Amino acid sequence: TPVGDYAEEAAFYRSLFEKHCRRPPRTLIDLGSGGGHNAAHLKATLACTLVDLAPAMVALSRRLNPECEHVRGDMRSVRLGRVFDCVLVHDAVSYMASRDDLRAAIATAFAHTTPGGVALFQPDFVSETFEPGTETGGSDAGKRGLRYLEWRYIPEAQSETYVTDMAYLLRNESGAVEVLHDRHVMGLFSRAVWLDLMAAAGFEPLALPFEHSSYSD
Repeated sequence: TPVGDYAEEAAFYRSLFEKHCRRPPRTLIDLGSGGGHNAAHLKATLACTLVDLAPAMVALSRRLNPECEHVRGDMRSVRLGRVFDCVLVHDAVSYMASRDDLRAAIATAFAHTTPGGVALFQPDFVSETFEPGTETGGSDAGKRGLRYLEWRYIPEAQSETYVTDMAYLLRNESGAVEVLHDRHVMGLFSRAVWLDLMAAAGFEPLALPFEHSSYSD
């Protein structure tokens, strides 16, 4: 995904940090930082520490954000022994597919939040906002290109997970096209569950809409 596509999202996160942090925000830890696309914008005003479990994602983010600290770790268990003004747990938190996993990720966020700091959790959906459906997208870079179809639904007899099937068309420099399929099982919890788990961890929870000029939730 082009880094520029994250500019408005990152600006929205920064505005929430500045509004709700009880001290001038200077440091951030991003749990489940992926390729570092949000950090590419947030690092202008925050010293960023980026944590992800996937080695390939960490390597990609290192190339994009060489000035940031990178740590390979699991958001459910990593402990760095220090705290940050801001903690960001964006869409990677959707991979917490059980309450135990979600509880562990929230505990990690609390362990790294300084007193008076802010932790921001951004799941793709809560159960009240989930809608089955499809989305498409992609981009081109020179002679290479990618197009995808995302198909999300709740399997029968499931109450707190949903499935996202991803189909990808990848075109390389020679024009050859490869087709790939990827399946993700994601957590789907109510706002009440989220708020209860956050309060149990020690946070003062607050539910806010995810809204800026390109998105609303």
